[in-house]
Parts: sequence; C-alpha cells; structure tokens
Amino acid sequence: MTYSDTPILECIPNFSEGRDSAVVDEIAGAIASVPGVLLLRRESDGDHNRSVVTFAGPPAAVVDAAVAGASAAVARIDLNRHTGAHPRMGAVDVVPFVPIRGLTMSDAVVYAREAAERIWRELALPVYLYEESATRGSHVNLADLRRGQFEGIREAIATDPVRTPDIGGPAVHPTAGIVAVGARKPLVAWNVLLATTDVSIAKSIAREVRGSSGGMPTVKALGFAIPSKGCVQVSMNLTDYTTTPMHAAFEAVRAAAGRLGVEILGTELIGLVPQDAIAATAEYYLKIGEFSIERVLEPRIERVDRSTRSGTGSEG
Repeated sequence: MTYSDTPILECIPNFSEGRDSAVVDEIAGAIASVPGVLLLRRESDGDHNRSVVTFAGPPAAVVDAAVAGASAAVARIDLNRHTGAHPRMGAVDVVPFVPIRGLTMSDAVVYAREAAERIWRELALPVYLYEESATRGSHVNLADLRRGQFEGIREAIATDPVRTPDIGGPAVHPTAGIVAVGARKPLVAWNVLLATTDVSIAKSIAREVRGSSGGMPTVKALGFAIPSKGCVQVSMNLTDYTTTPMHAAFEAVRAAAGRLGVEILGTELIGLVPQDAIAATAEYYLKIGEFSIERVLEPRIERVDRSTRSGTGSEG
C-alpha cells in the first residue's frame, strides 16, 4: 500500500488563544510532532482570541495529534483570564473529525469517540459529543452546547441535566473548561467583512441569514465587531455547502447589507475549503456551463498520475 492508498482523516481543532503566538506555536508543534500527520494550516485571530489548526493523516496518528494538541492547550490556556469576541467553553474548544478518503462517517465517529475518551482519561478535560458523534439529541448542535460559554456552563453543569458531560465530569476543568468532540462533514467557515463599526448591523444580518432564525438551511451565523480592522463581520459556517452554497450565502449577506446601506469590504476563509465548494461558486459567477472540478488542471493531473502509477493507464 502506498501513502496515496492510506485512509485519511482530517481534524480541525479550535483553540481559545489567538494573541500569544508562543502558546499557539506550542500547540501546533505538539500536533506536528506526531509521525504521519500533515499540518495543513494554522491561523490566529486576535479579535476573536482564537486559533484554528488544520491537519490530516492516517486515523490513528490524527487521534494522537488531536490529544497532543489538546494537552498543550490545557497546560497553557486559562479561561479564567481569557477574553475575546468568539464564544468559547474550552481551552481546546471544539475538535471535529472529518472523513476525507477511504473512511465512512461511522469510522470518523469511532475515532472521534476514541479521542474523546483519551482527552478525559489523560487530561481530565470533560467532553461533549456533538454532531454525528452525539449520543443525546440535545448535544447535536454545537451552538446549543456552547451557550452560556465557560462561565455559564461552569455554574449550570451541576444542576442542569442537559449540561452534563457525555464523558467525564461532573464539573468543568477549573482552567480548561469543557470540549466538544465530534465527527462531521466538511464545512466552509467564512467571514464577510462589512464597512461599518456598528456591530448591531452584523448581528442583524447574521440573524436574517442563519437557518435557526428562519434563514438559509445549513447556515450558522453570528455578528462580531473586529476592532483591529475597523469593521464588523458576519461569521458563517456552511455546514452543508451543497444545500446552501457559498455564492448563495454571500448574495444573501450582500442583499441584507445593501438594504441597510452598508458595503462589503471583502471575505475571509477560515481553515481550508473543499474544492467542490469553490467549483460551484466559479460555475455560478463565471456562468461556465457544466463546470466541475474535473475541468481544473492540477486535480486532473493528480488523478491521471495516480491512474498511471496504479497500472490502469487510462485517463477515464
């Protein structure tokens, strides 16, 4: 078996530190130190005080790396002293696993639960299981789990059965809080920047476009002030970009902003974006008939190269 035949699992943990680069370096270094893991991207945001690290590799190695990254975060991040725009409940806030190649969603659930058990056993960090890994209906939605943030959950966990951890507990970790671990489909994490400092406008638009408020299905959205850039943003997760594609979400935000007399400054991707999501956006805006990722040069070369090396010799 060559590396190209190895099952690939992706992990995209979010950490509650985006200002101290030394701490983020330690976390990313712990992840990258695991043999077989490919560190694909890391990015930090000081306004949100949050970092996202994307890595992938063989499933066992990815689980090891997720636990290593969580360990570094628990050792260095104290939520009692943490402030930032983005809601948070844990030093390592959320650890999603995504099946990329040669794995089913059921496989990803197994690996996510293995990581969750280890995070509790090795780090004494209690865990909520969410999305496809959830064992309770009230724990499927990440936004529901994070409601009240670290401080609110710390107070409610002893009396509210919905707040009870799925693994570990019964209390939150005194400095690292609680973490959500789960398996999910690939999503698009995407911010639209608006030319205003009025955060109520961003919050109003987020409320209009998100699915839970009657907007677009599979869209989660929040509005934030971004002082470092002198603007506000509508921060979106497109949890199923085939149901609500990027261009549909963008046009909805643009229309809502236009009605309020606000221009769009630009957009920001967080982490990596699936190539099919970009292909659908290109097809929409460029009006290319029957466009697909097969019309893009580099993926096509890679596919033909794999076919040649496997002995099929056919372009397909």
